[in-house]
Amino acid sequence: MGTAPETQEAVPAGPGAARTPRTGGGALRSAALRWDTAVGVLLVAVFVIGLGSTDGFGSAGNLAFALNDIVEVALIALPMTLLVVAGQIDLSVASMLGLGSALTGALWNAGWAFEAIVPLVLLAGAAGGLLNGWLVTRVGLPSLAVTIGTLALYRGLASVALGSDAVTDFPQKYTDWAVDTTTVPGTFLTYPVVLFIVLAVITAIVLHATGPGRSLFAIGAQEEAAYFAGIRVKRIKLLLFVVAGLFASFTGVVFTLRYGSARADNGLGFEMLVIASVLLGGIDFDGGKGTLFGAVAGVLLIGILKNLLTLNDVANEVQVIVTGLLLVASVLTPRVIASVVERRHRRRAANARS
Repeated sequence: MGTAPETQEAVPAGPGAARTPRTGGGALRSAALRWDTAVGVLLVAVFVIGLGSTDGFGSAGNLAFALNDIVEVALIALPMTLLVVAGQIDLSVASMLGLGSALTGALWNAGWAFEAIVPLVLLAGAAGGLLNGWLVTRVGLPSLAVTIGTLALYRGLASVALGSDAVTDFPQKYTDWAVDTTTVPGTFLTYPVVLFIVLAVITAIVLHATGPGRSLFAIGAQEEAAYFAGIRVKRIKLLLFVVAGLFASFTGVVFTLRYGSARADNGLGFEMLVIASVLLGGIDFDGGKGTLFGAVAGVLLIGILKNLLTLNDVANEVQVIVTGLLLVASVLTPRVIASVVERRHRRRAANARS
C-alpha cells in the first residue's frame, strides 16, 4: 500500500474549508482544526449546562446509560469516518446492522452456539461490504447510489432471515455483557463503551499516524493525484467498505445483546445518525479533511444532547428536529465562514493592487 507525498496530504479541517496542502505552518494547522475544537467546546458546554440544570444528569448511572445508548452509532461512525475522509459513503450500514441482528436470532433459533454465530455474522458483514466495494471500485458506480440500493437489499435479506419475529431467549451471560447496568469494575463505563474506546484509539492511530491513513486524506483530496503518487486507490477503498461491513454486522450483535432482542428492523434509521455525527464533527463530505477527534466529539454531542432532552421530557419528534438542525448547521456554517473569509482575502488582495 503506497502513501501520498507530504505535499498531497489534505489537512484535517471542517467541512467547507478550502483544500489546502499541509505546509507545516502552525497558524494554518490551528485554523484547520478550528471546527473540531468548536464541536469539542460545544460538547463541554452542553455537559456543563446539563450538570447545572437537570437533576441526575451527572450521576454515574445516567452517564453509563447515555454512553451505552449511543455506542452502536459510535462504533459504526469509526469506519464511516475513514470512508468519508476518502471521499466515499456507506448508507447501508444500518441495514447491515439489522442483517447481523437477524442472522444472530435466526442461527440461535436453529440451535447454533453463540460462539459460532458471531464469526458467521462477521463473515456476512464482510461479504456485504465487499459487494459495496466491488460495485464502487470495479464497476465504477458512485458509493451513494450503490449503498442506497444495498440499504434496501440488506434490510430485505434481514426480513428473509428472520421475518417479523423477535428472538429474545438469549442466555443472560451474553446479554449482561452489553446492558447499561453492567460496568467495568472500578468505572461507570460499560463493556461496549470500553470496546469502542479501544477501537477508537486504534482507528485514530491508523488515520493520523500511519502511511495508510495519510493515503486516505490524499484519496479524498484528489483521487487522481493519489493514484499517480503510487497509492492503490481501488484496493484501499474496497478494504474500507469491507471494514465498514464488518463493524456494522458486529454492531448488530452488540445491539441484539443490549436489548436482548434480535429483529430484522433493529437499527432502522441509524445511518442518518451516524452520518450526522460524522459531519457534525467536521469530516468534509467531499473528502480529504477531518479528524477522528471531531467525529467522536460529534457522536458524543448528539448522544449527550439527546440524553439531556430526554431527561427534560422533550418529545422524541423534537429530538429528531434538533438532530436535523445540527446536521444542517454542521454542513452550512463552515461553508459560510469559508466563503466570508475568501471574500475578505479577495478584497484585501484587490486593495493591495490598487
